[in-house]
Amino acid sequence: MRELAGSPGSWSGLALRLSQFAFAAASVCVMASARDFANYTAFCYLIASMGLQALWSLGLACLDGYALKLEKDLRSAVLVSLFVVGDWVTSILSFAASCSAGAVVVLFDRDAFFCSRDPHLPCGTFELATAFAFLSWAFSGTSALVMFWLLASP
Repeated sequence: MRELAGSPGSWSGLALRLSQFAFAAASVCVMASARDFANYTAFCYLIASMGLQALWSLGLACLDGYALKLEKDLRSAVLVSLFVVGDWVTSILSFAASCSAGAVVVLFDRDAFFCSRDPHLPCGTFELATAFAFLSWAFSGTSALVMFWLLASP
């Protein structure tokens, strides 16, 4: 298997995983700080999905750090297969949650004008959490593509 940016057990892979974790954790923290977010299913789904993304990314970042410290190779076919499945599942869940939360934010702000009618609704907080979720998904999708490329390469 070739060395690609974002490969498991590399510095770029560690940076990719830490970026996923940071944005997923930021999304969870910002959304959890919003008042009444639990009244909306899309936002609850965003919290659950980003929580799973944060746990998965943190676990793999720890594994990357361990491999870097002990100079282990994590690019065996079995491990890469596991990474592919995990990355694709979390990436698809993150994308679905980000899109559903984004749709609710657009509905509130631009379609139903809830944000202008109800000043107590934390629309800015919802938007920020959704933006962080999309950024986490972008890194997660990149990681999923790299893992799939590694699995497919001879």
